[in-house]
Amino acid sequence: MVGAVGLCSAANAADKPPLAPDAAVPFSTNSRLSASLEFSLPALAEDIERNIPRRLASIDERISCVHRRVLFWKVNANCDVWGYVERSGPVSLYGRGDRVYGSVPIYGALEGQGANRFTARIHGETEASATIEASARPRLDQDWSLDLDFSDGFRWSEPPVLRVMGHEIPLAKYAEPRIRSELGTVRSHALAAARRLDLRDKAAAAWRHAFEPIELSSSPAVWLQMTPQSVSFAGMQASSRTLRGSIELSGTAQTLIGQNPPALTATELPPLAHSVDAPGAFDVILPVRIGYDVLKDRLMQAVAAMPPAAGFAVRDVEIYPSSGKLVVGLRVAGSAETGADAGKWVYLSGAVQADADGRMIRLSGLDVMTTDEGLSGLVNPIAAALGSKFNADYGLAYDNLLSAANARLNRPLNDGFRMEGNLASARLETISLLADGVVIAVRASAELKILYGM
Repeated sequence: MVGAVGLCSAANAADKPPLAPDAAVPFSTNSRLSASLEFSLPALAEDIERNIPRRLASIDERISCVHRRVLFWKVNANCDVWGYVERSGPVSLYGRGDRVYGSVPIYGALEGQGANRFTARIHGETEASATIEASARPRLDQDWSLDLDFSDGFRWSEPPVLRVMGHEIPLAKYAEPRIRSELGTVRSHALAAARRLDLRDKAAAAWRHAFEPIELSSSPAVWLQMTPQSVSFAGMQASSRTLRGSIELSGTAQTLIGQNPPALTATELPPLAHSVDAPGAFDVILPVRIGYDVLKDRLMQAVAAMPPAAGFAVRDVEIYPSSGKLVVGLRVAGSAETGADAGKWVYLSGAVQADADGRMIRLSGLDVMTTDEGLSGLVNPIAAALGSKFNADYGLAYDNLLSAANARLNRPLNDGFRMEGNLASARLETISLLADGVVIAVRASAELKILYGM
């Protein structure tokens, strides 16, 4: 058996696979992130209110107020009616679902008096209150202009009625045209206040922030470079005190190992694409590296744990990549050979495979790379044992990378923006055999958000 080992010198050199690592390329995937802009509805209400006058309407009308028959005469009397309608409280806004609702209370006071000397003693006065109510469904058009899809109206708590000589004279028809005219002004003020929120400018700021590279991990150095390409409106949501608009940024997310990637110049914010119901998931490829020195240690441990073979032993191992396979070199020597360089090298080649639970890699399909049948017979049992006993755990390295990435993704940005995200839902993407180690690429998903005002 020792002789078989000693006879394989020439075959060993010829059978050694060449060093041929996979090319190191960035890990890229299509991805999406959302940008949410939140605004205070009370602050918006104050802005609208500043432009709504206290007095909404002044009334000064001459009307026909008395139509009576006295004996054989018909009495038709005119009255002068004057008064005002005022805003009696603040503008109130609240939200529910995708709509914003607003209201403002109004109050009217009116007086009427006969318009000639025969009716001068006719006099009456009244007051009434009403509530102006409006609802809006904000949406963004392709050119980023804001449309409120407004509807409004008002309702009287008790309509104004002037009582003269036992007759009731409805006065709502004299006040309502002026109130409706003022509603148009209120609508224009509300739209102007909403447009002062600068949704496009803030969306452009979020767009620029998305281009900034993020160092997901410093040891090892892993960088994320996002390149947005399109933006879609993802709806408005309102609550009792806030209005939140969301957009979806779609493009690529590229992960690089090593140095900080060169800075990308952010493109101009494009027109809005088609609307989406909700922002999609953010996907990123996280590369977990296991160095060949670590794999060599694990290989030595696996060999040491094998039962001793009769007549020979494995004195040293080496491990390196070759054309998509992992090559394991074993220096085997006879038991009687004691020199530091005793023995000959024989090589095994196999694929790297990840376990179903995504925490461990192992070797599969190990083939002995020699034409020497005697040597092959010695090494085949070792190859079979390595296939079942050799493994390397990358779960802890992945957990550490994921934790570091989540810490870096949750961070403040400039101009009142911040980023939030929590990567999870990982699955194996690819395994690459690079020059300095095995890289397990894991796809992680999350809802990554750029937030403003929240």
